[in-house]
Amino acid sequence: MSNRLNATPNDLRAFWMPFTANRQFKQDPRMLVGARDMHFTAADGRKILDGTAGLWCVNAGHCRPKITEAIAAQAGELDYAPAFQMGHPKAFELANRLVDLVGNKMAHVLFTNSGSESVETALKVAIAYHRAKGNGSRFRLIGRERGYHGVNFGGISVGGIVSNRKMFGTLLTGVDHMPHTHLPDRNAFSKGEPEHGGDLADELQRIVTLHDASTIAAVIVEPVAGSTGVLIPPKGYLQRLRDICTQHGILLIFDEVITGYGRMGAPFASNYYGIQPDIMVTAKGLTNGVIPMGAVFVTAEIHDAFMTGPEHLIEFMHGYTYSGNPIASAAALATLDTYKEEGLFERAADLAPYWQEALHSLKGEPHVIDVRNIGLIGAVELSPISGEPTKRAFSCFVRAWEKGFLIRTTGDIIAMSPPLIISKGQIDELIDGVRGVLREVQ
Repeated sequence: MSNRLNATPNDLRAFWMPFTANRQFKQDPRMLVGARDMHFTAADGRKILDGTAGLWCVNAGHCRPKITEAIAAQAGELDYAPAFQMGHPKAFELANRLVDLVGNKMAHVLFTNSGSESVETALKVAIAYHRAKGNGSRFRLIGRERGYHGVNFGGISVGGIVSNRKMFGTLLTGVDHMPHTHLPDRNAFSKGEPEHGGDLADELQRIVTLHDASTIAAVIVEPVAGSTGVLIPPKGYLQRLRDICTQHGILLIFDEVITGYGRMGAPFASNYYGIQPDIMVTAKGLTNGVIPMGAVFVTAEIHDAFMTGPEHLIEFMHGYTYSGNPIASAAALATLDTYKEEGLFERAADLAPYWQEALHSLKGEPHVIDVRNIGLIGAVELSPISGEPTKRAFSCFVRAWEKGFLIRTTGDIIAMSPPLIISKGQIDELIDGVRGVLREVQ
């Protein structure tokens, strides 16, 4: 809109903002009113360098023409189509494109509206699959400490971030957790995969022994634990999880909401690491963050286990009003086209070494106790202020905003995940900005 600058509403009370310090924000709002490529525009007209791809999702940069044009065209042609007992062409085209993109044994896709819904879908598929196979005793779900799997009850149950769980009662029963892989005393300032900690995967074997494999349906992990502060899997860790799950007939779920769609310099982390999950959870970069959409990938074996009984009966009682929404499907197809035509996955892989060295140049700056990276993901961990955890990183976030760039914080960790279109000069600008903030903040 032409009058968008200084467009802060005169009353901020009604909107209860998600994952936000509402009282602090509403005293001094940080309003975004426009975006293009690598930058947001603030309400005061300043350009804000996007160091986080929005919320890990705007992988192709902001307001890309092919995506916006596809949305407008689809809205004028078919705005909505029922997802139950009906279909529209683009949802089927998108599913085909996605299974081709992943290029492994994933053969079928269920569409959702978010990462949280994708996690819930995956957990339900896992439990229902075992029942369909006559193994109804397999009901347990195994997550990981410090894991983040969205905000619905299943996701926070298998998730392991205490602050996300503590207000919501007993959550799901039959859930256990493996330890996280963060070993700062042994792996600080690792470049890429840490050397130490692969044996932590053997904790899954201990849990299997405790509960018996015949009770365990699935294990869910983020290949790279993003929202908890970018915890990179140690060498050999993911393969060991795969081996233990295979040995005991347990489904392995990869939560690739953050790592999917080029963030690792490959289509998905499963491609990057060469590990085959049974179920894969995605969202965020699927539509470049433009319209809510998620996709859950499953193998043919899982899908086919449901395709029994009379053909007129619904095989899996699950879905959403907006599953495979036409406009979201159009946005996703245009996003995939943009990734391919601009070679953005390959670009991310090419930029990763430069990103790594720039990021690790922050070693030795004030308060920095660790730096870690993989693909175009990075984290800078800070020593906390005694008695005031999270305050130092949050102060860095606010100061960065004031200086014209966007970072994310979780605990006392600065996390960055820029759009894949970032240039080397913009990497330098972002990292030098963080350096300046670290030197200013107490």
